[in-house]
Amino acid sequence: MSLKKAIGIIVLILLVDQISKLYIKTHFQLDEKIVVFSWFEILFVENEGMAWGAKIPGNYGKIILTLFRIGILPLIGYWLYDSVKKGASRILITGIALIFAGAFGNIIDSVFYGVIFDSSAGQLATFLPEEGGYAPVLYGKVVDMLYFPMWEGYLPEWLPIWGGKFFRFFNAVFNVADMAISTGVGLLLVFNKRAFAKDKHEEEEATA
Repeated sequence: MSLKKAIGIIVLILLVDQISKLYIKTHFQLDEKIVVFSWFEILFVENEGMAWGAKIPGNYGKIILTLFRIGILPLIGYWLYDSVKKGASRILITGIALIFAGAFGNIIDSVFYGVIFDSSAGQLATFLPEEGGYAPVLYGKVVDMLYFPMWEGYLPEWLPIWGGKFFRFFNAVFNVADMAISTGVGLLLVFNKRAFAKDKHEEEEATA
């Protein structure tokens, strides 16, 4: 796969991700939802930390997380460039492009959304509010909206640890960027051998 096609995937993911977030942010109040199906809802939440709302503790946890994301993005970008240059498999290049796009999409939220939007709590957020945003640069919250509560209920008593407890599957709320990252990682894990297989040029050099 060419670098041009990989960049096309990244741009497409970023557009879909940011358009969906901008729409949700300006048309939904925090925790507002629309039930599409019994197993799928559009639910607006904001995530201050990592997946499943996990946070780095402390007053500087948020900025540490944001700076870490920004720092790792060029490494993923170089990995993508190097893989294309070496003629790596289409699966590997696609997976890296998806991971890069997803990481970039969530970085945009973390870096800029606190500045360009005001609060969504109890109101529709305003884009570029005159009074200023809800947080400084690097302290923005990631917008999530895709929720799939496929099943919920009490687990059988005979199960160890979780027996008799209430359980919901799937309880995470995520966004298009998260989907891109998960899909990219999934491709690399499921198709590991094909993703990291040497191309013919490298094999010829190795046997020469």
